[in-house]
Amino acid sequence: MAGSDHVNATPPAVKLTYDDFVQFPDDGKRHELIGGEHYVTPSPNTRHQEIAGTIHGLIWTWLEAHPLGQLFFAPYDVVFSTVDIVEPDLLYLSNERAAAVITPLHAKGVPELVVEIVSKGTRKRDETIKRRLYERAGVSEYWIVDPDIEVVRVSRRAGDRFERPVELSREAGDVLTTPLLPGLELPLARIFRA
Repeated sequence: MAGSDHVNATPPAVKLTYDDFVQFPDDGKRHELIGGEHYVTPSPNTRHQEIAGTIHGLIWTWLEAHPLGQLFFAPYDVVFSTVDIVEPDLLYLSNERAAAVITPLHAKGVPELVVEIVSKGTRKRDETIKRRLYERAGVSEYWIVDPDIEVVRVSRRAGDRFERPVELSREAGDVLTTPLLPGLELPLARIFRA
């Protein structure tokens, strides 16, 4: 069904694993396992790609001048466990974390920063299921980028949980910053430029 992002290929009692994941077709769609359930997302639309490219370009350029870590973009697997494998739109790992997490195939471990750009088909999953997974896994910061209303919701770790998200908007002229990349400034007017 068009727009559907969830495929339950097995009865709920059966959890798929990484061994099943590597057998999924290379069909241009994003396949993920969360809690052993298979989720499929169609390829992203133009606006999504423009925003992802802009955020990637701004952070990548900043990292060229301040080589603190590595930035990756989808499709790139992040393996949290044998039943939790996702493909975030963007992810950042400090050099120290990258040395422990990056393998020749994928990231096997926890990135410091994960960025998801929501769409009609992924909104609920990104805001609930994936947010809980990233919180449980130990991600330091999670950005949910919403092109429809031109806001970014930032969840930062406090102890073993995310704090209440802070919402930044293009309309308010907000600038996104993160303690993970001190000095980086991402004006939302630039992220959501037409």
